[in-house]
Amino acid sequence: MSDRASRALAEASLPGEPRTYDATSKRSGVPLATLYHRDHGRPSRDEKAQGQQYLTPPEENALEKYLKLMADLGNPVRIKFLPSLAFSIARRRLKTKKATKPPNKNWAQAFQKRHPALKSRRVRAMAWERHENNIYDKITHWFEVIGKVLEDPAILAENIYNMDETGVMLSMLGSVKVLLGQDDPRDYRGAIVKRTTVTAIECISANGRSLLPMIIWPASTHRSNWTTFPTPGWHYAISDSGYTDSKISLEWLKRVFEPQTREQANQKPRVLICDGFGTHETLEALEFCFENTIILCRLPSHTSHKLQPCDVTVFPRLKDIYREEAERLFQGGANTVGKQHFTSLYSHAREKAFTKRNIIAGWAACGLFPFNPDRVLR
Repeated sequence: MSDRASRALAEASLPGEPRTYDATSKRSGVPLATLYHRDHGRPSRDEKAQGQQYLTPPEENALEKYLKLMADLGNPVRIKFLPSLAFSIARRRLKTKKATKPPNKNWAQAFQKRHPALKSRRVRAMAWERHENNIYDKITHWFEVIGKVLEDPAILAENIYNMDETGVMLSMLGSVKVLLGQDDPRDYRGAIVKRTTVTAIECISANGRSLLPMIIWPASTHRSNWTTFPTPGWHYAISDSGYTDSKISLEWLKRVFEPQTREQANQKPRVLICDGFGTHETLEALEFCFENTIILCRLPSHTSHKLQPCDVTVFPRLKDIYREEAERLFQGGANTVGKQHFTSLYSHAREKAFTKRNIIAGWAACGLFPFNPDRVLR
């Protein structure tokens, strides 16, 4: 009842005023014909326009809320992605009302006009190292935003995850304590160092679980002798650099994260905290998370050493143990550590590092679970 005609019809008549369309028209200034048609069921222009919109008002309000959340979490949605997100919403309807194609090219602009709480802004690309050095304000804002997400009663500890990649140098041995002559100046030891780096994508939950990893080989083709050690459930990918990219990130979401967390979630929202690199921000990844109720939370730049549970407790322990395993291999007579040794060494290190106690300690140290920002800010 937001239009003038509906409000005029609902108002009480003045004392002695006849209850007629003519009298109501003179009092309110609304044309008599408009009052008559509204009283007989003809919708207002706004109501008619809403009925012809691609999304219903409740669907648009839900999309507005989602866009604000993504912006607060440091992962603002590009305007050109909006039609695809609208199509994802419309496809969820019953078959009789399900959309068959995305909205037209002008829909995003019209959507913004209907939602004045949103505004468009052109953001320029900036190298991470040029971001402000003072991270205190960024961390404070992070806890304000993530706190609102975690206080939702639908968000359970077993459905809160942190995903991160870590590079493991195949045969970089650790430092060791030795005894030598008091006048000996050497602070190094001879070793064959192979600087090839293998990347592992790991994911841990706030209740102490870990998902099976995805290993990324630095190669253009995969060789079978690299995976002779049994690693049931592990996934493998290849890239020329040995690091993750947008294609591998999407593959990880679909092949690793979604299958291993779907049953546990039981249709409740899942929160996935990850770093701020752009490989997680493609339209395909955004659509996949949106359709599967996965809330993608991006950490502020230069804060992972304080806010990312994987980085704080799990990965340091993992790499220490990996170096110990590599040391044993050398002591056993191996000349070098190659890709064919990696899964065996990494599997043993992973088993000791990814303990429930160590994982939960990481979440606590980052002030996330239990929620305690002072643990980081003090």
